[in-house]
Amino acid sequence: MAALGWLTPRRRSATARSVLAGEAAAEAARKTSAADDDAALLTGTSEDAPAEPVFPVAGDVRAAAFFDLDNTVMQGAAIFHFGRGLYKRKFFERRELTRFAWQQAWFRLAGVEDPEHMQDARDSALSIVKGHRVSELMSIGEEIYDEYMADRIWPGTRALAQAHLDAGQKVWLVTAAPVETATIIARRLGLTGALGTVAESVDGVYTGRLVGEPLHGPAKAEAVRALAAAEDLDLDRCAAYSDSHNDIPMLSLVGHPYAINPDTKLRKHARARDWRLRDYRTGRKAAKVGIPAAAGVGALAGGTAAAVALHRRRR
Repeated sequence: MAALGWLTPRRRSATARSVLAGEAAAEAARKTSAADDDAALLTGTSEDAPAEPVFPVAGDVRAAAFFDLDNTVMQGAAIFHFGRGLYKRKFFERRELTRFAWQQAWFRLAGVEDPEHMQDARDSALSIVKGHRVSELMSIGEEIYDEYMADRIWPGTRALAQAHLDAGQKVWLVTAAPVETATIIARRLGLTGALGTVAESVDGVYTGRLVGEPLHGPAKAEAVRALAAAEDLDLDRCAAYSDSHNDIPMLSLVGHPYAINPDTKLRKHARARDWRLRDYRTGRKAAKVGIPAAAGVGALAGGTAAAVALHRRRR
């Protein structure tokens, strides 16, 4: 920590938490790698997939790809879809589902990861899972993936991930979503594994606390850095993909950064640095709001209207 001495105490503390979260995510990812050497790779291609004649490089074992999850690999936010599934199983009350509905409306229409809303969602999720067994949530997560997430995967991004797998490279999700949820998604997509937010557990039971902080922003970059060191990867030969300007630290680590369905700030940043851009959204899809139907028409209409109004003021 001596190298952080020039920082203020608050900045030093935040940086230390990011490093801790990144290292915890890397350790968890290596322990729960979602695919072994004999796992079947995904099949099929997408017409959205770009032609990449020289990249990724086949057989380059020191290269890997890192994909953000929310709105990069999957439409919407994984934690909200997970919350929808938990509500169906009566893990929490209707008023909490209404909050999830509002948060999802904000995420989809504002088009950015607002720290206050994301923190609120994480706090809600931690309070909900406290006291439950990790194995229980993993089992339920498998069901929730089939119910709410499987049909929300962007075909174009999935094809990009497949190109890396076909080249013999490892592919990791990197997300603020719980590592257990991220690991399920990675396994279902045939990816190598996932770096995600690590919730503390004791004897297999969630305590309601995090290890470090959510894997967001700089913490994602720390996780990628830690995993690359453990896996002997050359980051200059690696690729990273994200939709959010919050992931610029992670994208800047690698030699091949991609902006996927980028928000306004990331699009501007990517163009200034000649990063590759891919946008798989149509006008209809970009405007679509994936709100839990059980939230009720009134809550949905109110939350959506408020989000639209805020979005317009931001433009």
